[in-house]
Amino acid sequence: MHLKKSKKAGSLSLLTGSLIAAFIAASPYFFYLYEGFPKSKIWETSFFGLTLRYESINFVGVDVVAWIVFSKAIPMLLFLIWFLTCKHWWYHAILVPICMYFFQIVSTFNDDLAFTDSLDIYYMAPIILVALIFLYTIRMKIFDRIHNIDLSELERVSIKGDIKDEQVNSKYSSNDDDDDDDEPLYMG
Repeated sequence: MHLKKSKKAGSLSLLTGSLIAAFIAASPYFFYLYEGFPKSKIWETSFFGLTLRYESINFVGVDVVAWIVFSKAIPMLLFLIWFLTCKHWWYHAILVPICMYFFQIVSTFNDDLAFTDSLDIYYMAPIILVALIFLYTIRMKIFDRIHNIDLSELERVSIKGDIKDEQVNSKYSSNDDDDDDDEPLYMG
């Protein structure tokens, strides 16, 4: 029974990996899908019996809108695949370009904006800030674990380097009986 589940999970993983690899390999072809859109300002098509109509207000034609959307959507999907499959500690940083491309696609369809990519930074600032805080926290924890640092030790030491804990001071305080401190250290 366990062997069947293992084989099924392995074949599902192989299928998922193959689909992701096929999408990545075919991504240049997906980019050129914009050439199938009309060069007119109005595009009408039927989709499962529904008539859909799109009018390009700020752009020369529907093909230009499709070109802009595909030039943003394909890299965004590639970044999304990278984010979902990355096993490094810094993978949350990939969310920043994903959000950037997402806001650019949304601003493309916003009829009030004549130019895309103009106000995205204001929407991106909180996302970048949260991502940086999250990444710095993870980095500090990894750094502390690698170098075996206990951050609680920093609370006991003042800025000048004096130890605030009295137990530690009494344990390591110098005795007057010890005269070895007057001799120079042998470094040889």
